Amino acid sequence: MEHKDTKTQSTSQGVKTQSLLSSEEYDCLQSLSNTIIGAAIEVHRELGPGLLESVYEECLRVELEKKGLKVETQVDFPLIYKGIETGKDFRIDLLVEDVFIVELKAVESIKPLHEVQLLTYMKLSGVHMGLLINFNVPVLKEGIKRKINGTFENKEGISYIKDW
Repeated sequence: MEHKDTKTQSTSQGVKTQSLLSSEEYDCLQSLSNTIIGAAIEVHRELGPGLLESVYEECLRVELEKKGLKVETQVDFPLIYKGIETGKDFRIDLLVEDVFIVELKAVESIKPLHEVQLLTYMKLSGVHMGLLINFNVPVLKEGIKRKINGTFENKEGISYIKDW
């Protein structure tokens, strides 16, 4: 699966600002999102709830690589504060195709803090779309949150932010 490079710019503070993405770029990220969700459902169907996050991470990596996707786990990104590299990193669970963050949980329920964490990781890394997946649910659909960082343009040229 080929994905266009997303458009980001680093500010002097180190935070990556988002530019408008085309409907084609959005559609590509949406397709990747659907593929990741399908792979996560397969892992959940096979293992069920109740295991450690690291188990789901490894199995999801395997499923995504079987689909021909590039997947990196436990990826460190340098924390840049006001243009200064701090020497500290933030770590994301999975980076798919260099353009999509997947944060995994195995908790009783997703909290607003988990969602904010994903959005902050997306903002700091310049990634436009991400998934928060909680495997500790009876039906995986109940444990999935998709987040968008940026503005997308639809086919009619209207800018919007779409999230579910």
